Amino acid sequence: MGTDVVLGAQVIINLFAAIPVIGPDLSTWIRGDFNVSDVTLNRFFALHVIAVPLVLIGLVVAHVIALHEVGSNNPDGVEIKKLKDENGVPLDGIPFHPYYTVKDILGVVVFLIVFCAVMFFAPEGGGYFLEKPNFDAANPLKTPAHIAPVWYFTPFYAILRAVPSFLGTQVWGVIAMGAAVVLIALLPWLDKGEVKSIRYRGPLFKIAVVLFVISFIGLGILGALVATDTRTLVARILSVVYFAFFLGMPFYTKLDKDKPVPERVTMSTTKQKVMFFVYVAITLIGSYLFAVNI
Repeated sequence: MGTDVVLGAQVIINLFAAIPVIGPDLSTWIRGDFNVSDVTLNRFFALHVIAVPLVLIGLVVAHVIALHEVGSNNPDGVEIKKLKDENGVPLDGIPFHPYYTVKDILGVVVFLIVFCAVMFFAPEGGGYFLEKPNFDAANPLKTPAHIAPVWYFTPFYAILRAVPSFLGTQVWGVIAMGAAVVLIALLPWLDKGEVKSIRYRGPLFKIAVVLFVISFIGLGILGALVATDTRTLVARILSVVYFAFFLGMPFYTKLDKDKPVPERVTMSTTKQKVMFFVYVAITLIGSYLFAVNI
């Protein structure tokens, strides 16, 4: 049993302990003991092995149903069912087989190649998949100087640390972290724009997306680092930008001046493809410089 396992379980349980009045009793009930023990780890193992896969299966079923009812999107955001030929077939529609089946099989093959390469040759993934503290025997009497979650949780962990405690409780950081996740699920109702594709979105939306990407990557980097006064201040600023992206979306998407959308699906130009890779390169370089200098 590694150090990260015990500390991770304790951190998750402490989130519930921050709830006023019922928090301490609730955390004891979740642990099944007064401290993290074998009972706690067995419960968490069962949750990950049984409950989470069932939820994922439910999400897959919901996705298939939604895809059947609404149909898939395209880079232009054009509703292809509007224009049909004399047989009632969409002019820009393509058969599911062989086009989608071949595309998905290719994606599965590439995923399996990467998955098997990691599993057989680099299971630790440089410390990103299996963190080094997991190879140290858990010692409840020895706490590491710096505790950081796995990399895909660090943006939300940074939000948790950025919110100060007041009114005698630390529940506000827990609420902010939970809200940061829930807001992502509310995007279809927050977006009031008439255009689906970012190609034809107005400048306000594009600026908002750029600021959101900067804030998310910045929070991810800060969540993996030791907290200091400067880093906490930067995390609070980025947290405000993160929430402003979602909470302000109903307003700036409604006021934005979108470009006209074509009636038919168009092909991507070479310029669009080049600019995409340029933006990705700038993002990666900026993220590296931020991580090195913060």
